[in-house]
Amino acid sequence: MIAGPGTEFFIINFRCRSNVETDYTRKGDKDKMNFFEKGPGILSGLKDCPKYFSPATASTGIIAAIMGTTGPLVMVLSAAEDGMMSQEQAIAWVFSIYFFGGIITLIMALWYKQPICGAWSIPGLLLVGVVLAEFSINEAVGAYMISGLIVLLLGVSGYIKKVMLWLPQPIIMGMIAGAMLRFGIGIADGIEASPLIALLTLLGWLLLTRFIPRIPGVLGALVFGIITAVAVGTADFSVFEFSFARPMVFVPAFSFDAFLSIAIPLSIVVIGAENTQALGTLMSQDYKPPVNTMLIISGLGGIVAGFFGGHNANIAGPMTAITSGPESGPKEGRYVASVVNGILFGAAGVMAGAAASFIGALPGSMVSVIVGLAMIGVLTNAFSTAFSGRYQLGAFFALIIAASGVSFFKIAAPFWALLGGVVISLILESEQFLRGWEFNNNGADETLESKI
Repeated sequence: MIAGPGTEFFIINFRCRSNVETDYTRKGDKDKMNFFEKGPGILSGLKDCPKYFSPATASTGIIAAIMGTTGPLVMVLSAAEDGMMSQEQAIAWVFSIYFFGGIITLIMALWYKQPICGAWSIPGLLLVGVVLAEFSINEAVGAYMISGLIVLLLGVSGYIKKVMLWLPQPIIMGMIAGAMLRFGIGIADGIEASPLIALLTLLGWLLLTRFIPRIPGVLGALVFGIITAVAVGTADFSVFEFSFARPMVFVPAFSFDAFLSIAIPLSIVVIGAENTQALGTLMSQDYKPPVNTMLIISGLGGIVAGFFGGHNANIAGPMTAITSGPESGPKEGRYVASVVNGILFGAAGVMAGAAASFIGALPGSMVSVIVGLAMIGVLTNAFSTAFSGRYQLGAFFALIIAASGVSFFKIAAPFWALLGGVVISLILESEQFLRGWEFNNNGADETLESKI
């Protein structure tokens, strides 16, 4: 969870992402671009789990799970409320993305014995949240499923390289930054609405981030915020009810407006902001990640999660970054950290009813601050990628169009942000696009980084 969810873990070196394809294309190794890459298999992964289970793998797996089930969970429920969804629909959304995210983690980690994590996309959530109120839940589900199908087909076809060259990462990240900016501003809004609760919530984040950086600062914000809200009497836990999730199956409805407003931007985010981060992270740790399989399972996850009301379930970049690092122990056993994370993630999905009830008891100002704090890593990475290199004019226009929230012909701002950013770059930054087209046409032996 850009899988998914987190703060400092979102800042993955763009150079790693750019080199993802070189291992598979520079040497002309066509076999590695086949449908599914081979792996040791789930039985082999299960057999070796006890051997590699240790305090190191357990702790990083737990940290990754905490990162994905604190602030990000609040964000899902906040987006559901903004989209005027019922409590039952919101719980179904939480169940689908956490449960199937956990299933993806277990399948990929055990099959390939690599620390690959599945979750869901925070930028994807926020893009959906911006436009959700404009569509029925059935139209949204139809768009989620189409998005999953797009990702799946791109993974099967091998055309992902061309898509990423036609839609440069800086423009994608400019659109993401613009769409998510209002959530960062929510920190200031929360302080204005309820200074005491908001400032002490912020203090919890500051203390944990400063003195215990390995633990997500949002957890400190949540603890301090809850204590303060209870102390001043603004938290109403009388409404809390312990309950398990009751999955719902939705009948998809398809509309062209939802396709443009939800499916296309969501597909781009899943590919450009999740899979590429996870791939870059794994390669930086000297793994040979199953590129095609990671993209294909992200597509399948989007389709399946969509049936249950979830916007996607895909490979998660930030959580993969946590479990794949040296803190998880010897390289060959780090996949067990992902297994621990996958089990906890799936359990969070099953407990979605209790989680939604608990979050609903918290004051709105506190929720706004926590959501904004959870967005810091996403926003800083988005701004850094958008404006640290080329395509800066296109990225700027993508940002301001997405931030404006404009809607034309019932098509929401994220689509127009991508279109506007590309058009501006084609006119004013045409050299970069010409180089990208030359790469596509001639198959030049260069990395993506040299083109974008």
